[in-house]
Amino acid sequence: MNPLNILRDSLYFFRRHLVSIAKLCLPLVLLEALCTQLLYGQLGDQASPAYGLLVGMLFYPLYSAALILYLDARSQGHEPLKRNLLAMAVRLWPTFALMVMLSSLLIMAGIALFILPGIWVMINLAFSEFLVVLRGQQPIAAMRGSFQMANGHFWVVLACMLGVLAPLWLVDGLTLALLPDPRNPALELLFNTLSSFLQLFSTVVIYRLFMLISEPAVEPSQP
Repeated sequence: MNPLNILRDSLYFFRRHLVSIAKLCLPLVLLEALCTQLLYGQLGDQASPAYGLLVGMLFYPLYSAALILYLDARSQGHEPLKRNLLAMAVRLWPTFALMVMLSSLLIMAGIALFILPGIWVMINLAFSEFLVVLRGQQPIAAMRGSFQMANGHFWVVLACMLGVLAPLWLVDGLTLALLPDPRNPALELLFNTLSSFLQLFSTVVIYRLFMLISEPAVEPSQP
């Protein structure tokens, strides 16, 4: 698996379906950014980042599950209704949110032990969301299954994730440096919403990897 080919194919899909993905996910992404901004406006800039994680726990499982379901439907040639995708995402929310919480705790524990263990855990848990949404697995089983899927593909997954996230982190850093101080709330909301939405491209990339790894090996024909 060539990371450049995976990124190229994923970018083509993301651009081709950008409007549909935006209609499906952008309202929830905007609501998440607005709630986070209002919360920190009340608590102050020195408030714990954990509050932001709690807000994300409410919204992220909804739009992420809806996007995964959309990707799966489109890969099979279907054009699902957005309301049906969101309804399915709501039903999946308890399991998905629990899995996200457990994964976040493991990643933060790894980061606390130094940066590299956190990155190692993050890469190995990359497929757990897809196993919950598409295979109906429970959180622990999905996390264990993700480790098994990532076995032997660590560097490919890492290269793909860095290929997506590194440019976004660079743009985020430059944008934050250019925002006027004191920051305009509307501009800050726009920036946070756009940043979170663009990060959904990583879901498209990991889904492509998930499908490639899940494909059964083609056995050679017998003579």
